[in-house]
Amino acid sequence: MTRTLYVQISSQPDRSGLEDTLAALDAGEDVDPKPSTLSVEGLETFGRLFRPTNLELLEAIATHEPGSIRELARLVDRHPPEVTENVTELADYGLVDLEQDGRAKRPVVWYDEIDVDIPIGQHSPDVARA
Repeated sequence: MTRTLYVQISSQPDRSGLEDTLAALDAGEDVDPKPSTLSVEGLETFGRLFRPTNLELLEAIATHEPGSIRELARLVDRHPPEVTENVTELADYGLVDLEQDGRAKRPVVWYDEIDVDIPIGQHSPDVARA
């Protein structure tokens, strides 16, 4: 079964559903198969979270399941402090879970795909109006 993370841009972000799902997964509970949604607070935040370097990190985590952030940095051929900063931001938004594994933190993604809803036009948040 494919696990999908739905991302939407909203002027009033609500991460409570995603946080509840992550807490249930951490507790070993069965999670309702209905999709989880992450709301981000505008196009600027969306662009920062889903820039190519972060997408590369998410793909490497999902594909290789690294045991630490340092191992992830080696996989993507980047400096560990830089990767740590990016992974921490992704974790702050619930895109990555950081599991303590001894002294290391192991990055984990719980979804197989991301489905994005980007509004355009008059009702779009963060759209500059002339």
